[in-house]
Amino acid sequence: MTREKLRIGMFGYGCVGQGLHDVLNSSKGFKADIVRICVKNREKKRRIPMSNFTFEKDDILNDPSINLVVELIDDADAAFDIVTTAMKKGKNVVTANKVMVANHFKELVDMQGKYNVSLLYEASAGASIPIIRNLEEYYDNELLYSLRGILNGTTNYVLTLMHNQGTDYAAALNEAREKGFAESDPALDVEGWDAKFKLCIITGHAYGLFLEPKEVFHYGINTISKFDIQYAKEKGFKIKLVPYVGKTNENTITSFVLPRFISSDKYLYNVDNEYNGIITEAAFADKQFFSGKGAGGHATGSAVLSDISANSYGYKYEYKKYQQGTVSNYTRDYKLEIYLRYKNEKDRNLFGFEEVSEYFSGRLYKYAIGIVNLQRLYALRKQLPGMDVFIVNTGRKGIN
Repeated sequence: MTREKLRIGMFGYGCVGQGLHDVLNSSKGFKADIVRICVKNREKKRRIPMSNFTFEKDDILNDPSINLVVELIDDADAAFDIVTTAMKKGKNVVTANKVMVANHFKELVDMQGKYNVSLLYEASAGASIPIIRNLEEYYDNELLYSLRGILNGTTNYVLTLMHNQGTDYAAALNEAREKGFAESDPALDVEGWDAKFKLCIITGHAYGLFLEPKEVFHYGINTISKFDIQYAKEKGFKIKLVPYVGKTNENTITSFVLPRFISSDKYLYNVDNEYNGIITEAAFADKQFFSGKGAGGHATGSAVLSDISANSYGYKYEYKKYQQGTVSNYTRDYKLEIYLRYKNEKDRNLFGFEEVSEYFSGRLYKYAIGIVNLQRLYALRKQLPGMDVFIVNTGRKGIN
């Protein structure tokens, strides 16, 4: 198969953009010309000559010689405008913007068909782990039971410091930001939004359902305490932020993002620092484990480079699970066992425990372990940020 000569117009030259520039220059497999880079800040000093840059998006979007747009900016709304305009003009697109893809997933999929273009976004979910391509190619006709993992390098870095070094939450988050692992707004990471957006994208390829992010329950690590870390260590667990999607019956799935207890015999136990890990469970392939760097410019840049390379061969996602229509329903009627650390009994009562297997009451904290329904957690989603509680999925199944 012959490779098309790529002339690239790039938007953004931050951490990922510079990382891509490095890996692209180091690649001996093929050459692609970055014709122009569009950036917003006119005053910022750049490490390459300013003649490479423009401040007008139309300089790229209206240039007929540019056949690939690479979008690497933070602003999801601006990214959507850039990506859709490029597609309408017949340009292929590579993006790393998980917020933009997740919020407009079905529309973007439809536009690819309408304008006969390719939109690739491997870097939007899992950084250096090629999970989307594996779901598209390896698992295209495989019956997937579930997928779960660590999809956010920032939270994993914070949790690793807290577990291994006894660092408190605020100091651990500050170190993650200093090392460039946190998003420009760390709330996206620590509150679980980032992991949820990635989970929604993965779900589209794993099961063919394009979920609205607002329909998926998410809960992060921003209320974690040393008490929770100490409880986990005493029980032989680590706490990881773990998104989950899986089948509840033949044509129905459920999904959520929750901190989870991980025991030392599990794959995810040794996935530490900024690394990510993903576990798939399938009918024929059984259980498989993927691991790789989940944060940092070069890790994400490597996934963008892979998409650029695939684009030179004319590669497109086929969305086979969507075409097959094997999964048609989504439910939150799903029981799971949680650890709830709290102070006030009135808060505990809001969770509607169906049964409690363990209970502790101390001077500073209380906790209960028992079965709750995901529907109840979803109903509490607007109250949870203001509550003095912390929730962890124990990993043990509820009674479904």
